[in-house]
Amino acid sequence: MQNKDLNILFLGDIVGHPGRSAVKRFLELHRSEYDFVFANCENTTSGKGLNPMHMEELFSYNIDVLTSGNHIWYHKEIIPYLKEKPILRPINYPPGTPGEGYYLFAMHSGEKIAIINVMGRVFLNELDCPFRSMDAILLDIPKHVNIILVDFHAETTSEKEAMGYYLDGRVSAILGTHTHVQTNDYKILTGGTAYITDTGMCGTEDSVIGVEKELVLQKYLTSLPVYFKVAAKGPKRIDWVAVTLNRETGKASEIKAGHEFFNDI
Repeated sequence: MQNKDLNILFLGDIVGHPGRSAVKRFLELHRSEYDFVFANCENTTSGKGLNPMHMEELFSYNIDVLTSGNHIWYHKEIIPYLKEKPILRPINYPPGTPGEGYYLFAMHSGEKIAIINVMGRVFLNELDCPFRSMDAILLDIPKHVNIILVDFHAETTSEKEAMGYYLDGRVSAILGTHTHVQTNDYKILTGGTAYITDTGMCGTEDSVIGVEKELVLQKYLTSLPVYFKVAAKGPKRIDWVAVTLNRETGKASEIKAGHEFFNDI
């Protein structure tokens, strides 16, 4: 008899080689605990974008779907794969933009999971309205699909919280990305939607959002252009969110968020 609950794992923005190494170790330990795993990949290659080699690496760790954001275009060679692989770019890019922002994933059991990637507009690229874009894409999802997961890639907490309340009861989970700092506001909204403002990141702990802290300080202290490098020294951190959903209703019964550290990578 099939368990009525579906266990979902989402990993925050994967930052460079340290993030990839930590994800590999984490999933070796925990992948069997989850029915479905997805992760944000937009900082995977050297801290910005994703190339085909690292795409294959992430999928080899048994990640089911990759979401992204404004940096997905940094490595142009990934663009053809946006049509071939379950890699999403935000749905609210203009018509004609390569790739898709919505993916229907088929489980081994035959049931479907809808994954949507959407991006905010405050302090980010001027894209189509994320709220109206979500209204439109939800109309395209088949009625029998109950599990709908959203990666909302946005800068401000207010825009993310507003999206949470806007979609409450219409999607299963809204999991924020982009700022790389996990927030402590994970909860189930009144309509049954799991929510967190930001999932966090997978990368080096001793850093500023995954970047060498000395370089970030140099930029703030001098206001001069600085080439950022992914921080590599010290413990690696995985920021994760786990959601338990009812297969029949798509409603969340539990959401947890946390960190795991690796000192030997």
